[in-house]
Amino acid sequence: MLWYVVVLCLLAVSWAQDCQVANFQVMQNFNKTRYAGTWYAVAKKDPEGLFLIDNIVAKFTIEEDGKMTATAKGRVIILNNWEMCADMLATFEETPDPAKFRMNYWGVASYLQTGNDDHWVIDTDYDNYAIHYSCRLLDSDGTCLDSYSFIFSRHATGLRMEDQPTVTHKKMDVCLLGKYRRVAHNGFCETS
Repeated sequence: MLWYVVVLCLLAVSWAQDCQVANFQVMQNFNKTRYAGTWYAVAKKDPEGLFLIDNIVAKFTIEEDGKMTATAKGRVIILNNWEMCADMLATFEETPDPAKFRMNYWGVASYLQTGNDDHWVIDTDYDNYAIHYSCRLLDSDGTCLDSYSFIFSRHATGLRMEDQPTVTHKKMDVCLLGKYRRVAHNGFCETS
């Protein structure tokens, strides 16, 4: 009986959830200088198309002019069976909301994906975890048809136990609970 009550409560919450992207809350008083540095992707929700698979490490830098840039490295599979590490570069255009950027990105190799996506910092404590979200394609009702998201940690070993409830809650806030998969860090890109 308890199981049915729990399922009904979860269904009620999911039905009542506001999944319109414009209503997603981002990090208040975001400080890009504190955000800068190395982040390890420990979980991700993939978009459509070629995307970094695992061993994903992003390094955010604040340049002398105050603009944020990033490099990222991660394992990809191209041509159906060729494993390699991809090096990606990004620049960020600021918006009126300091936690919402437009990210222009490209691969160092020409066959890697390029694009211009949203880069929203949903939440971070700057020292341990950060939750990133991007919607590539909005539906007519304001929900997202093609999104991706990263759960970042400052530690390659993963999130601290005390951060997991906050991260889980934020996954629900962006309507992606249950859509993430773990990102392995096995040294593949350190030796490639």
